[in-house]
Amino acid sequence: MAQNIQALAIHGGAGTIPLDSLDKQSLAAYHEGLRAALRAGWQVLASGGAALDAVIASVKVLEDDPLFNAGRGAVLTSAGRPEMDAAVMRGSDRAAGAVAGICGPRNPVEAARLVMERSGHVLMMGEGAEAFLREAGMDFEPASYFETERRRAALALELDRRARGAPDTRSDADRHGTVGAVARDRFGGLAAATSTGGYTAKRPGRVGDAPVIGAGTFADDAGCAVSCTGNGEVFIRYTASAELSARVRLGGQGLEEAAAALIAELGAQEGEGGMIAMGPQGAPVLVFNSSGMYRGFTDEQGGFWTAIHREPYQRG
Repeated sequence: MAQNIQALAIHGGAGTIPLDSLDKQSLAAYHEGLRAALRAGWQVLASGGAALDAVIASVKVLEDDPLFNAGRGAVLTSAGRPEMDAAVMRGSDRAAGAVAGICGPRNPVEAARLVMERSGHVLMMGEGAEAFLREAGMDFEPASYFETERRRAALALELDRRARGAPDTRSDADRHGTVGAVARDRFGGLAAATSTGGYTAKRPGRVGDAPVIGAGTFADDAGCAVSCTGNGEVFIRYTASAELSARVRLGGQGLEEAAAALIAELGAQEGEGGMIAMGPQGAPVLVFNSSGMYRGFTDEQGGFWTAIHREPYQRG
């Protein structure tokens, strides 16, 4: 693949529902959700748009889809409120913006972009971030917009388990959930975006790796663009996304080799999850150490390929 051929990859979280628990209708819905996100981002790239616009377009589709743990489908804290995190980063100049612990903006990834472009800061959180976003003219949804029946039921089950002192037998689908995208535009520019609701019944105020630049989100045209999903605390401690870019930019490793080694190392440290990455040339890399990762990518002809577990990719 030539350096300036545009490309896109997305993920919908490393925590996947076990394959034997998914009926055909549910499988089709997840694949279509991933394809819709790929279509949105690819339309931007195919029309000559920038990588940053493409990753935001893809992530917005996933945020609007209640199947995924971001935006409309965000999980709830132990207090019963969604608290969402998101980040964007452009590889040409390392411009970045992020929000943490917010509730209101329909698309937290757009809120992260506003922080990048209009606040003079990189990361804003909570009430202060929400006040800035209102001043910047962003529309807010009521909290009820984000509180889906599925997420309320998941919260009730987890709080009951904790109250009974029962062992934690949740699958990785219950523990994790994040959406993200990485892209390369026709000029060779890279970008990454990540958005999440965290994990069910998290302590209010907890912030994961998604909005932490260099942990869950990173982009550098000389290295790679990365979006992560999984055990956020471990990904923060090991600065996962910046580490991957450094291994490519400074260590001279190939992107696929570096990503495979890093995700294995994170897994050895209880860092269950995955990451998607895009370099200045070549195909995107999508790796995970969990039972699955909702994911997809585009090929050179604009074909869309999606997968959930370790089955072959489906072309859509």
